Amino acid sequence: MDDSLIELAQGKFGRVVAFRLKPGADLYLGMEEACRKYGISNGVIVSALGSVNGALFCDADVLPGTYFGYGYSDPIKVDEVLELTAASGIICHDAEGNINLHVHVNFSDKNGTVYGGHLIEGTKVLITVDGIIAEVEDIDMGRKLHEPSGLMLFSPGQL
Repeated sequence: MDDSLIELAQGKFGRVVAFRLKPGADLYLGMEEACRKYGISNGVIVSALGSVNGALFCDADVLPGTYFGYGYSDPIKVDEVLELTAASGIICHDAEGNINLHVHVNFSDKNGTVYGGHLIEGTKVLITVDGIIAEVEDIDMGRKLHEPSGLMLFSPGQL
């Protein structure tokens, strides 16, 4: 049994892709489509910013009775025009090779109130979202089932 508190792999950046999502595009699905179009299943979302017509995300929450005692909250919905002030994340894949994004976002409203969390499908672009993704070489950016918790967790491996 590996008692290490860290999983590591080393690599470098490869191709870099810029994208613009147009009004009405789903933020999560749009980033996923950019990855699929260029065959990027090992990578990072370097940055994304723009505007959205409402937001849908979830946050860490205490969940008694679960393996870790924590998990994701029910979806949080903000029904107003927001600035996407930051998005970043990792581009992974499951055992079958399906792209799996783990994206965190920050939004602000017209008063500067900040919202943020784990992006899920359902956030629609208002005017534009502009972003950069980068491919990672020499690292297997896999997500694997952690059986005791039932959660898919990042498990980087060396290629």
